[in-house]
Amino acid sequence: MGNYFVVIYKTETGYSAHSPDVPGCVATGSTIEETKQNIQDALEFHFEGMIEDMEEIPKPQSVMQHLNHFADADYFTQVAIQLEEIVEI
Repeated sequence: MGNYFVVIYKTETGYSAHSPDVPGCVATGSTIEETKQNIQDALEFHFEGMIEDMEEIPKPQSVMQHLNHFADADYFTQVAIQLEEIVEI
């Protein structure tokens, strides 16, 4: 489907991540790489539920649309979500 912008913050116990394009979907991890993998898994799981509920999947916005709003974040990344792998055709 596309690349979703992800914001990662350092916490007292590791890292926390969310995608502003997908409110309510969050993940944590001990390392940045683990957190990135966990948010990708969380987004895929979230989209699977949305598809089952026949909800519209949010379209990813560009990185530039998000950068100014999250200047305090520790890290930024993108995760690629392929809905074709989630949806059985």
